[in-house]
Amino acid sequence: MNNLILLVVVLSLIASTSCFAESPTLNVRDFGAQGDGVKKDTAAIQKALDVCAAGGGGTVWVPAGQYLTGSLVLPANIALKLDVRATLTGSPDLTDYPLVNVRWEGEFCPGHRALISATDATNIAISGGTIVGPPLALRKLRNPRGPVLIELTGCTNVLLDGFTTKFQQLWSIHTLFCNALIGRNLNIQSEYANGDGIDVDSCDGVTIEHCEIHAGDDAIALKSGRGLAAQNLLRPTQNVVIRDCHLESSIFAALGLGSEMSGGIRNVKIQNCVIAGRQNAIFIKSREGRGGFIENISGENIAVLESPTFIGIDLINKGIQAHDPVPGDVDKWPLVQNIRFKNIQVQNVAKLVVGTNIPATRALKGFMLANITGTCSHAISIANMTDVDFSHIGVSGFVGSLVSATNVQGGGLDDSARN
Repeated sequence: MNNLILLVVVLSLIASTSCFAESPTLNVRDFGAQGDGVKKDTAAIQKALDVCAAGGGGTVWVPAGQYLTGSLVLPANIALKLDVRATLTGSPDLTDYPLVNVRWEGEFCPGHRALISATDATNIAISGGTIVGPPLALRKLRNPRGPVLIELTGCTNVLLDGFTTKFQQLWSIHTLFCNALIGRNLNIQSEYANGDGIDVDSCDGVTIEHCEIHAGDDAIALKSGRGLAAQNLLRPTQNVVIRDCHLESSIFAALGLGSEMSGGIRNVKIQNCVIAGRQNAIFIKSREGRGGFIENISGENIAVLESPTFIGIDLINKGIQAHDPVPGDVDKWPLVQNIRFKNIQVQNVAKLVVGTNIPATRALKGFMLANITGTCSHAISIANMTDVDFSHIGVSGFVGSLVSATNVQGGGLDDSARN
């Protein structure tokens, strides 16, 4: 994201949060919420949100307590603020989550509305407290999809700040077609397959900072739909900054790019992060029929601890095939270019880089690694790349060659990469 775009995003969010500070604050208890963890407080909380919105917006305050609730809809110009001792817990009743149209795994389909949702809302915020998903039986639903924890669609000027989530086997936070979004000081706890932390889907201008994410699947996933319809829609995820975060995944990757990326992913920076856990640190993934592009991905000042792979790239085998795959011998493959990482420290990483599943008919263009230090069991294996630039690769402890390359052009493909 260039500095001007970032300045506009920050100023707009400051303006929206200062507006909340000057606006009325409504207490959900005044609308009948009990907060006893037994009686459903859905109607009372929703009424507080709607009355606040009808009055021009403001803050809806959730004091300490255990609030059992079904799906809530966040209107424009509303800050939903939870006391640090307040918990929203999803109702166990499926009827409390109406069916709506959602984008799930890259395509639109029926799905149950999220515990907290917003559509086409501007100037919204969620902060404080703890948000716990509905029981496992609802989370495991796939046809139609069960309710995710938080789902924001078409929203602008969004602040997610300082809350904790507890969820499993479904995405925790899904943002689709959103602009100017900040997620900060979040503690996201998720488990098992499909248990992504934050899924950024066809969004523009996103900052994720100072977050602790322990996810079953991707801690942060960047997506933009799958198939020809998503490519023609051309709503990329772009201008994303991820910084000062601690990210862990127990199943796939701390940061996953794709595999649903037919609308494109570009201009992504990850900075000053610690990545640890049993799975990949950075994984770029796709398959034939996706088309689209992934470009201008950079990272610096990252520590990778005890992970199987620092960077994995698989553009051939990852993801579900779209119902309308992108055709063509070359165009069916994603265009991936300008991947740059520097100042990286790895500790006990099994494989530094694995990037051999790349189609020869659409080689990856531009892959730079510089100032990589630490220990790994195996170093760099790549294929079908051009404009490679490796320098100051100072890792130790690996067996075999520093770089194993097939059909690769560029510099630093031998021991010169150490310099």
